[in-house]
Amino acid sequence: MVIGYRMKKVILTGGTGMIGHALIECLLCKNIEVTLLVRRNSNRIRLLPHDKRIMIVECDLSQMTNINLPDDKYDAFFHLGWAGTYGDARNDMYLQNRNILYTLDAVNLAHRLGCKVFVGAGSQAEYGRVYEEKLTPFTPVVPENGYGIAKLCAGQMSRVMAQNYGMRHVWFRILSVYGCYDGEQTLIMSSIIKMSAGKSPEYTLAEQRWDYLYCEDAAEALYLGAQKGVDGAVYCLGSGQIRKLREYIEIIRDAINPNIELRFGERPYADKQVMYLCADISNLYTDTGFEPKYSFYDGIQKTLEWYRGRINEKN
Repeated sequence: MVIGYRMKKVILTGGTGMIGHALIECLLCKNIEVTLLVRRNSNRIRLLPHDKRIMIVECDLSQMTNINLPDDKYDAFFHLGWAGTYGDARNDMYLQNRNILYTLDAVNLAHRLGCKVFVGAGSQAEYGRVYEEKLTPFTPVVPENGYGIAKLCAGQMSRVMAQNYGMRHVWFRILSVYGCYDGEQTLIMSSIIKMSAGKSPEYTLAEQRWDYLYCEDAAEALYLGAQKGVDGAVYCLGSGQIRKLREYIEIIRDAINPNIELRFGERPYADKQVMYLCADISNLYTDTGFEPKYSFYDGIQKTLEWYRGRINEKN
């Protein structure tokens, strides 16, 4: 295990996303200053916490090679930013290829800023479809779309570059994370939105067995990875527990309105549907001590509280 050190200042891309939001809150709770590289004119900047320990710098992923920051000493770089994460963009090969370049630009910037560790956000898509076994750092990787291929390449190439700079490299292959500030198109959030409006959502048979992790737990894992993660390590990030997708949906329904009809089987499975997703987090626990704190039920309660507060603000 790497002996943890006291981080005082970090830099972060992708801070306006769900995991980014949770990570910012996690870092602030530990009294760590955060510099955020945010896309110019992002409409999500207004949702970021108002805190004097946060410095927001307008910088697109493509602009990291030319950016100059007033303070050139940082402890860690968290690279969560990625373009084209949903829909047809996942197979836009030119876009996904640029994401690899942006990741390498992020490593170069981390080196310029004196960072001791580079933490990258990979994906379960690096594995492709895996049948009936937990995902480990040693599970064969056979990505089936441009997004997964690019994540795999970005993780491998950034590792070599970081290590050439003498900088510790930690890569998380993230499974399914949910929670506050989640995108409206995700299964969890779209279900919450529809059910809260009294609608009966349509689903597949929802026989998939998946592993969901609450965003605050994901953020804590990323922090611990920066603090204690082993150089060159790949960590699968999830809860380590699975249940049928149908059960997750029923928990959401029961928390909102047990009388809502759930229309299972009215949608076909997607092409190349992943039916089994579960993370083996044993090496993450051994190296960093990470253990999830939130059950799915508890995480949904916190997500609903946030969503209802957001609706009340709009009204």
